[in-house]
This record gives sequence, structure tokens and C-alpha cells, in this order.
Amino acid sequence: MATKINLDQLASEIAQGLKDFTHEVVEMVDTSSQRIGKEAVKKLRATSPRKTQKYRKSWTMKTSKTVHQPAVRTLHVRAPRYRLTHLLEHGHAIAGGTGRVKAYPHIGPVEEEVIEQFTREVEEAIKRG
Repeated sequence: MATKINLDQLASEIAQGLKDFTHEVVEMVDTSSQRIGKEAVKKLRATSPRKTQKYRKSWTMKTSKTVHQPAVRTLHVRAPRYRLTHLLEHGHAIAGGTGRVKAYPHIGPVEEEVIEQFTREVEEAIKRG
């Protein structure tokens, strides 16, 4: 037996259901990004070049909150060591043109791992949501 429903009621019920679903998914994504970001900082600190501990210890995560959306998390090296990241990651020419300094790829591998893990967790959150 078919049940009759007002079209306005149906639209509001669908909108409320989508709003609840979206809120749950945003919370799951926010939790995942916080946890994965912390893990990434630990990995970057562990895999960064060891000449001085200052560069390794300067990795940190910045969180920018927005209303009704997941927080934006940015991994970065605190000043003034941020200038070293691309030089260490890709190598650079020696002053005077006598050769090149060896590259120490430490950001790329962690970035790939984090992207893969985060993508997998967001897909799971959407399926569960």
C-alpha cells in the first residue's frame, strides 16, 4: 500500500538527511586529518636529514578552522628553516659551479604515503556516513 506524502515534506526530509550525512562525514574527515597529520609530522621528523637536529625538530602542523567544513591542516617547517626544504629535497648547485650537493628526498615519500592513507580513510568515511 502506497503512503501519500506532501512534496514539501519530502524535500525537507531529504535536505535534513543530507545535512546529517554531511555533518557526520565532515567530523570523520576532520578526525582523520588530525591523526594522519600528526603521524606525518612524526615521520618527517624521523626521515629528515640529520646534520643538525634543528631542521628535524622544526616540522609542525598548522590547523585552520572553518565553519561547517573540515579543518585545513598544513605541514610546514618553522622559520627560518623553511628555506632549506627544497634544497635538501632536490639537491642544489654548489657555489662557484664546482658540482652539486646530494639530494635527501624526505618529503616526497611521506607526502605520497599520507595522500594514499587520507584518501582511503575519506572513502571509508563516505561509505560509513
